[in-house]
Amino acid sequence: MQRYLIRRALVTIPILFGITVMSYFIMSLTPGDPVQMLVNPGMSQADVEIKRRALGLDQPVYVRYAKWLNELVHGNLGYSYSTGAPVTKRVGERVAPTLTLTVTSLLLSYLIAVPIGVVVATRRYTWIDYAATFLAFLGISLPTFFLGLVGIYVFALRLRWLPVGGTMTLGGDGGLLDLLLHLILPASVLAVAGAGALTRYVRSSMLEVLGQDFVRTARAKGLAEATVLRRHALRNALIPVVTLAGLQIPALLGGAVITEQIFEWPGMGRLTIEAINQRDYPVLMGITLITALLVTLGNLLADITYSLVDPRIRYE
Repeated sequence: MQRYLIRRALVTIPILFGITVMSYFIMSLTPGDPVQMLVNPGMSQADVEIKRRALGLDQPVYVRYAKWLNELVHGNLGYSYSTGAPVTKRVGERVAPTLTLTVTSLLLSYLIAVPIGVVVATRRYTWIDYAATFLAFLGISLPTFFLGLVGIYVFALRLRWLPVGGTMTLGGDGGLLDLLLHLILPASVLAVAGAGALTRYVRSSMLEVLGQDFVRTARAKGLAEATVLRRHALRNALIPVVTLAGLQIPALLGGAVITEQIFEWPGMGRLTIEAINQRDYPVLMGITLITALLVTLGNLLADITYSLVDPRIRYE
């Protein structure tokens, strides 16, 4: 396992390098001048040029990238164009809220999808199966922003059960219970889309396992159906499902961009929208790099979990 982890770490380096190269050069091709976002009507053209030189934007893009990469090697992600604050500080403040939101939604999606997937697999072609299939496709098809707006209208504005957005109530103590209340709506919205696809996958995996010989043997021995499902079928059916956790992380982080904006959740997704509007490229590069690291780490954790669930897997 140790050799496998070292190999994965070594493979990650060129991947991250490629991501930063593509991201930096694509950003340089996007329309919009970062300096124009910072100037005010009272500034002369000479002042604008001075500002441009101060930010290093008068240099070729490959020179700017080489300087950015050199700073990265020394642990510096640069400074925000708009605020002048270190990118490490701006992005670092947003990582924890985004991780809280995405990890909670990932757990919710599994808590929803696994029981439903098992039930519909054991009741194939019944009204329960058709109803669950309809709801799963509905969750997959509906866009995140629409679910978010519906959730705000129903649970926050009409029923007044949950707060509209943010992470704490104004004037409140900002305790754990208050945070959980603010987390329910955005995490549930993110979880719905993931749960829809996951339910279909769990159903297919369960149906495949239920047709295996070892399940028939367990039933022939007279074991109760619940025991057969829990001890023999479910564990084997969940082995391939575990790998989906790593694949869902990029989708969750992508969905968090919209969800955080709708619910005013102070995470990396909301910072991404702010940085795009301000053409704050150092912040965008920092977010891209941290997101790539989180996705890589998530996939690595999924691989390790896979080996724990299935003892036949050995990473040597």
